[in-house]
Amino acid sequence: MITVKTLNLSIKSLRDFAKKKLTDEVLIDLDHKDECPLKLVRTLCDPDQIGIQLLFVPEDCGGFGGGAFDVYRICEEMARMDLGVATSVLATFLGSDPIHVGGTPEQKKKWLSKIADEGILFAYGATEPNAGSDLGALETIAERVMEDDKIVGYKISGAKQWISNGGIADAYTILANTPGGPSWFVLPKGQPGFAYDTPENKHGIRLSNTAALALNAVYVPVEELIGLVEGQGLLQAQAVFGYTRLMVAAFGLGAGWAALDRAIPYSTKRLQGGAPLSEKQGYVHKLIVPNAARLEAGRAYVEETAERIDAGEGSLNTEGAIAKYMCTEAGNTAAEASIQALGGNGYTHEYMVEKIKRDVRITTIYEGTSEIMEMTISRDRWQFHLKTRGRHYHDMAAQSEALHAKHPEVGAGAAALALHALAEVLEKCRTARLTRFQHILLRVGELIAWAESSAVLAKRAARAAEGKLSDKTNLRNFDAAALAAISRVFAREAAMKIALDGMRWVIGAGGLADAEIPAFETACGVPAIQRAQAGLIQDMDYVADVLYARTAKRTGAAA
Repeated sequence: MITVKTLNLSIKSLRDFAKKKLTDEVLIDLDHKDECPLKLVRTLCDPDQIGIQLLFVPEDCGGFGGGAFDVYRICEEMARMDLGVATSVLATFLGSDPIHVGGTPEQKKKWLSKIADEGILFAYGATEPNAGSDLGALETIAERVMEDDKIVGYKISGAKQWISNGGIADAYTILANTPGGPSWFVLPKGQPGFAYDTPENKHGIRLSNTAALALNAVYVPVEELIGLVEGQGLLQAQAVFGYTRLMVAAFGLGAGWAALDRAIPYSTKRLQGGAPLSEKQGYVHKLIVPNAARLEAGRAYVEETAERIDAGEGSLNTEGAIAKYMCTEAGNTAAEASIQALGGNGYTHEYMVEKIKRDVRITTIYEGTSEIMEMTISRDRWQFHLKTRGRHYHDMAAQSEALHAKHPEVGAGAAALALHALAEVLEKCRTARLTRFQHILLRVGELIAWAESSAVLAKRAARAAEGKLSDKTNLRNFDAAALAAISRVFAREAAMKIALDGMRWVIGAGGLADAEIPAFETACGVPAIQRAQAGLIQDMDYVADVLYARTAKRTGAAA
């Protein structure tokens, strides 16, 4: 794992590169031209120049061996720079992940060393026109080529779609059905029978190359079957979901803050009614503060998940799904609010917030849509609820209550209310058999993500107060008091959302008779959650003062 010094130097290199090569004017022009700046992408991945790819490659293959926390920090920084360029870099590591987790030592040495030493670009060939993200519906086939009853290679035929780096990659990992099941293959560019289409005309991330692939009996030697065993493809893909979803979560986080970081200074200069917009509660409390709190809730979940992955707890696929869901939804909403914050200017191509909004939208789609994340979350956590006889989130709430007793300022009390309400909603879904409705499962996934994030953000604020955050954390100049206020704002919103939305869907699905509603309101803690809103405006004022560096006005309110 890399040192704090190396990580900070890498982030500084990215910032210096962006300042010189990727100014707003350059980015807007490239977006207008729908042009991937391939030369700049290769500069980023050139070991003799920026060499950002070295952080992603294991040490025994010539890289720095960065962990999940390091990757999150770098991905956030790249997204702040430009999400299209960031996607081009991400595609290489997504494309090489099957090799990383399933390749033989020889395969890893061959291909991962090429990424480190030569800066080659990869593409990840999984998605198909008729299958989308459902890898189980794979149609691409790999037929064995035999010599003397021995497999010597495969001929791959099929089509892939929405492939990042599809037209510029030096090598591709292709998922195809073999007689033994779905399997990954490494395919160098330029093979006979292999072709890529013209770049897609996309809504956003127009600085990335996205192209369809066509394979017509493309020969691949058996040595390029990843792991040299058929049928391991889906397992190899699933093994990195937690990790790769953290990368996309960091993209949503970086893009969301990139938008807010433009809206905030704009509002200090834009006058309305004789005063800057930044001094108007109706502006900052609607468009700035809630979005900052949601982004930081997502960050808290990313950082906890990254630390757990780095500690050896496995891929944490569900936690990765929660991190991705919270950060990408928050980033998309923050960018939308930033357009509103700039008014008519924000709606024009001249201002970066319009481009950022188009770019960040993809993060809620690629590497698993938000709806797939909701389903992943709800299915996994539903099992926890059943196995614990409904105690899972009540027990988690008890942990937040204990934290509140120790740190009453971090919003853990409101987070506990959110978790208790969630437990009651889930139990009513069980007794009324509401999970037979797919939409209920999706909405439950959303509520779970919010509840867990509120608890994790409160824990992060407490760790900040105790001086126990990782040296690699990104505090964005928030001190412990500011982080506590942000946590209180988010926890209140999460508790209200879970109680009211949870009741809405339970009642909407026929899970409660009219006479049962008052008792369910009490069970969900609605009166307590409403009382917990006391001090909310004062806390939002405080967070606004922090965001606008109005230090003299900071007075904060304890929950």
